[in-house]
Amino acid sequence: MTNLKRVVPVFCFVVFAAGAISSSAQDRERVVKPVLSQPVNQPPKPQADKTKTTLSSQPTNLSPTRQPLTTDIEVNPEYNQKLVEKTVDSRPTSAMVPSAARVSRYDNSTTGSLVRSIESKLGIPYRYGSTGPSRYDCSGFVWAVFSESGMGFTRQSAQSIWNASLPVDDQEKYKFGTLVFFNGLGHMGIVADGNGFYHASSSHGITYSPFKGYWEKRIVGFRKLATATPNASSVTK
Repeated sequence: MTNLKRVVPVFCFVVFAAGAISSSAQDRERVVKPVLSQPVNQPPKPQADKTKTTLSSQPTNLSPTRQPLTTDIEVNPEYNQKLVEKTVDSRPTSAMVPSAARVSRYDNSTTGSLVRSIESKLGIPYRYGSTGPSRYDCSGFVWAVFSESGMGFTRQSAQSIWNASLPVDDQEKYKFGTLVFFNGLGHMGIVADGNGFYHASSSHGITYSPFKGYWEKRIVGFRKLATATPNASSVTK
């Protein structure tokens, strides 16, 4: 009986300890399970390659858009700068206005002489104060052409020739052989037709230039020679 009394407390202690251990194990399992719910040995999932995704979102076979070809050429009207004492020419120095388009103020014989004289001088260089035959200035060229055609006059400056010549009406302005004056009477030439004139250009020598553009804004007026003395050749410097 005495032994039984000793065993009972020991048994109760063992049962109590076992229950406590079981309860503690269950609590530990509850705590550990959320942690162990994820595989510990599984490698992390690779993250999406943001760069590749961004690049792949664009079509890879697109070709650059080509602009339609055009044959139109745009020219800036302000491209050509105004040059002092320079001329703008649009035709070769060897060009002459076709005879079919020429309306002259002189008879056929005189007109033919003027044309031949001008043609023989096309391309000859410019030099101020020269009357030829290897160099001409503007008034020297005009003087030489008319003198060689039998209508000589005293060699003078452009302004002096203006003062000594006669005015013309509107119908005569653009007849071949009419004199045209520019730049405050500082330059002159011989009218070819309604489109242009012959003159001694400071940059191109004896040449044809169109009125349209540079020269039309600088025209002072048109004149014709007064009655001239054939073969006159006196020169006034």
